[in-house]
Amino acid sequence: MNKKEIAEIKKNFKEDCGFFTVNRVVTAFVDSEKNIKCKTNRLYNIIPQEDSELIAANLKKVLSGRIGANLLEYAFPKDAYLEGGAQQLLYNTMKGGFGDDESTDAFLNAIVEKCEYVSTYTIFSAHCTYAVLNKNKMGELEEESDTNYNFIITALCPVNLRIDGLVYNEAENAIAKKESSDRIVEAPTDGFLFPLFNERMADVNGVLYYTKNAKKPNTTVIEDFLGCEFTMTGQSEKEVFHSILGNVVGDELDYDLITTVNDKIQTYIDQTAHETEVTTIDSHKLNSILWEAGVSHEKLENLDKVYENALGSKPMTAVNLVEKKTVVSVPSITVNIGKDAVDKVKTRVIDGRKCLVIALDDPEISINGLEMQLAPARETSAAPTENNTASPDNGEDGGVPF
Repeated sequence: MNKKEIAEIKKNFKEDCGFFTVNRVVTAFVDSEKNIKCKTNRLYNIIPQEDSELIAANLKKVLSGRIGANLLEYAFPKDAYLEGGAQQLLYNTMKGGFGDDESTDAFLNAIVEKCEYVSTYTIFSAHCTYAVLNKNKMGELEEESDTNYNFIITALCPVNLRIDGLVYNEAENAIAKKESSDRIVEAPTDGFLFPLFNERMADVNGVLYYTKNAKKPNTTVIEDFLGCEFTMTGQSEKEVFHSILGNVVGDELDYDLITTVNDKIQTYIDQTAHETEVTTIDSHKLNSILWEAGVSHEKLENLDKVYENALGSKPMTAVNLVEKKTVVSVPSITVNIGKDAVDKVKTRVIDGRKCLVIALDDPEISINGLEMQLAPARETSAAPTENNTASPDNGEDGGVPF
């Protein structure tokens, strides 16, 4: 599913949409010992509005986040189509629409048996129908529909025990210790949509998986329940990207090159933001980015081989490779640099020591919330190097040795 297709379903996932319907909703509370303590199977339109709105909000959350990071599309392997396979389970559940207890219980029991959670959790699952409106030659939606997209959407929400201290007891008009505890259903950490909505049609050959934590998805949901092959997280992809840079660039990898590459990838993402498909970077595109960033032809000769060894022909998801801020770390010191201030930071060698030099446009700086003035300018000897020429401290730059 591309950005437009996900956005279309998410945008119309609401009660006042004339061509979208939530048919039935199944809920189940699962304890820490994998027991379903309670479950319901109701028509959505008879659920009290306050409850239905919260359920819908949790289900809609499954369609949020970045594609390639929080939203991951998986194709089913061949054995998933066999009797007892994950694709068959999901397909039968979707076709049944939670209309019979046997298929509904099989669906819930499979989730409980195969998905691992560190605490109690609640399952919300809904069978929905979206009337797919036709598009005219201009790509605009018409008021008529020839196709219904039927799907199930499921949210897995952790339930945390909340024990408050002192509370105000309105009945007794007193402040006292709360005697009971509450089990609060949190926002979903995992979820999935089946079938896919590809080219504005149902595609039963894959599933869309949602994870709240893109760095650490629940692989038991992906592999054990959905029966798909887990590849790598966004964080893992970034680590592979860093490894490729290190192996290709080597001793040329410095502050300026790192920040320049990051900026060029972000620019590429911005330039392709209007496109429906996820922006990716393959070996060819990475070669172009590194060349524009100043990496020599000699270094780039090794890129194709290094890339192939790391990823084969698989492209990387661009949004997983960029950093919103630059973080420079040395033992006991961490400097966070916003994207608008990257060019104000340089590396220099001063008095024989490697330093991080920060240009201060405003002479006033704040330390622990207290404003202070820079000390008067003083002369300092600078040890020039082949690549970095240090200049005297003129009161405008601050140097942090590392």
